[in-house]
Amino acid sequence: MTVVAPFESAKPAPESQPERVGVLLVNLGTPDTSDAKGVRAYLKEFLSDPRVIEDQGLWWKLILNGVILRIRPGRKARDYQKIWNTEKNESPLKTITRAQAEKLAAAISDHDHVVVDWAMRYGNPSIKSRIEALAAQGCDRLLVVPLYPQYSAATSATVCDEVFRVLAGMRAQPILRVTPPYYEDPDYIEALAVSINAHLSTLPFQPELIVASYHGMPQEYVDKGDPYYAQCVATTDALRKCMDLDATKLILTFQSRFGFDQWLQPYTDKTIEKSAKDGVRRIAVVTPGFSADCLETLEEIAQENAEIFKHNGGEQFAFIPCLNDSEPGMDVIRQLVLRELQGWI
Repeated sequence: MTVVAPFESAKPAPESQPERVGVLLVNLGTPDTSDAKGVRAYLKEFLSDPRVIEDQGLWWKLILNGVILRIRPGRKARDYQKIWNTEKNESPLKTITRAQAEKLAAAISDHDHVVVDWAMRYGNPSIKSRIEALAAQGCDRLLVVPLYPQYSAATSATVCDEVFRVLAGMRAQPILRVTPPYYEDPDYIEALAVSINAHLSTLPFQPELIVASYHGMPQEYVDKGDPYYAQCVATTDALRKCMDLDATKLILTFQSRFGFDQWLQPYTDKTIEKSAKDGVRRIAVVTPGFSADCLETLEEIAQENAEIFKHNGGEQFAFIPCLNDSEPGMDVIRQLVLRELQGWI
């Protein structure tokens, strides 16, 4: 006769430990080459995403293929060539994102079953290729880290869209987590303040005005419910408080508008132009919506907007680099990742 122990006395089985955990850092993307051909391929992928351009109808396809992809690649290629990492033959965004992944891997190396990798939403290395590589290394759990402090459907959500598409084609899917936006995380705000103050201390002048410039988006997207604008405001407010600056000394603007629709305002270039005309002679610009320097910071801000400022009467212009793979920047990423890995490591 077999005696069965009462149900109440049964002990729960210990939770199985993951075989390996993959951590995938993801940034926006970059052309593979700095010539018109490379930029055209990148722009086609980017501008064909309905998260970026929501109306993908016939009219947009005609404009994209008949006008934009014929004219814009040559112009943007010249801009990329101004900032291109010629030693590695790649964009600074790719160089920096790789460095962020390598430094994160070193910072959490005591967790030997964690594998860190990196990808681009558009261009290479693709999200698909890196998820497949992590799966091949035995990662049965995956933490995706969109490197955007502020959430928007055109950035964070489209990363998730692509991850879901990749997983939809996998028979053995990893368990998935995605890090949240960190737009007012105290560690992030403190890192921004430390970085800004450190850079300002190296300047031969004291700026009269600090401009916090964020990537723009069509006003319509926010009207439909995208939280991006509110999160940019929250970042700027928290940074002002941390640096003890009021709204007249640290202002919020939006850059990189595209097309003819109304985008989030005030516009960075118009604000910088007006400031110079109004008598501001010393200015510094920081870009708290970017985790790594790229075309929009190194060329659009540091070169194009600097020229706008000086052309209209400004004298001294400083671009404050992104957090990149600096020690404060890596502390933000490391703490974000370790927080979201709780229960897996």
